[in-house]
Formats: sequence, structure tokens, C-alpha cells
Amino acid sequence: MSPWLSLTISCLAIAISGITAWLTFFRKGKLVMTQPTVVFFGPDKDVHDKVYLRTLLYSTAKRGQVLESLHVTLHRNESKQNFNIWVYGDKGNLKRGSGLFVPQEGVTFDHHFLLPKDGAGFNFLAGNYKLIVYAKLVGKKAHELMSINLHITEEQGKQLAEPSTGIYFDWGPDQQDYYSHLDTKPEKEPSMEQFMEFMANKALQPTAKSGG
Repeated sequence: MSPWLSLTISCLAIAISGITAWLTFFRKGKLVMTQPTVVFFGPDKDVHDKVYLRTLLYSTAKRGQVLESLHVTLHRNESKQNFNIWVYGDKGNLKRGSGLFVPQEGVTFDHHFLLPKDGAGFNFLAGNYKLIVYAKLVGKKAHELMSINLHITEEQGKQLAEPSTGIYFDWGPDQQDYYSHLDTKPEKEPSMEQFMEFMANKALQPTAKSGG
């Protein structure tokens, strides 16, 4: 074999190894979310001012992403409201958002966004809405993950003023749009507010000491 051919093959092998190492260990990539299959505006039991969505978060890099926090901003005409209390998980196993590792394979969870108790309320009136999801990675500023346009009709807006009434937006992959429907059925599990109170009380409980 020609020395030049051997040298060329060796250089190509080194280059391929370097590219593989960069893609595997050094490329930072970015955090991405899929189109939410469902979005919900309305009460969490007896408490209004909740935004809920279900989506897959994934990393474009092999090394994954460390997510510090999520929050959403809801725009309606000239009104703007941040929902900055983040709770995620699956039904019956919800956790207060306080950091999440997102691998390349992704993680699918329910994400609940609420207002602080001492904050002003937000009424879900008729109109055009823009829901923006923001993510903050460790050591970086919050950036926009996705923007979603939604609409509440005049009739839906009137019905949303009734207690325990919320609105679901279901994604239609064929039409590439959301279809809305109202829901007034109260669920039986504890509300998000009760969950938050439970977690706060649990944190205040003294740790039991083992006997000597």
C-alpha cells in the first residue's frame, strides 16, 4: 500500500474520531419541546389561573440539558400574565419544578403553571391568545421554547366565568391546529393548591430523631 494512501486513511480515521467525540461529548446542542398534544386554561378545582400542557422535552445533543426552570407567559390583546409556579410529573405523582435533566431521548410530563397566591388573578376572557413557553438552563438566561396561538370565542368566554369551568385545546395533527372544548366536570384528586400546601407543610415538619 502506498505510504500516501496509508497517511490519508489515518488522517480520515482521526478526523472521524474527532467528529464523533465532538458530537458525543462536546456539542452543547439545545433544549427542544414537541407540539403540546393538549393545552388547558381554567381552574385547578376551586382555584382559577392555571395553564396546563403536556409535551416531550428533549435535547439535540448526546450530553443532554440541565433545565433549571420553566414558566409561561400568556398574552391576550394588550394583557400579559406570567405563570411562574411550575409543577410537573404524571397524574398522582406531581413535583414542584426545581431542576430537571433532559436527555437526548427526551422526557414526557404534564406541566402545570400557576400564579403565586399573592398575585393578581387572570380571567380567561374571549379573544386571541398567545402562549409562550420559556426555559432557563443552568448558567444561561431564559429563552423561548415555543409560541402557541389559541382562541376563545365569545360564547366560551361567557361559560368560562362559571365556577369549575375550563377549556381544553386538543392538537389536530391533520389540520395542524388546536380544537377547543369546555369542561365543567370537577376532578376528585386534590387540587394543585392543596398539593402546594402539603409540600410546604411537609418542609416545615421537624425531622424525627432516632433513639440512642
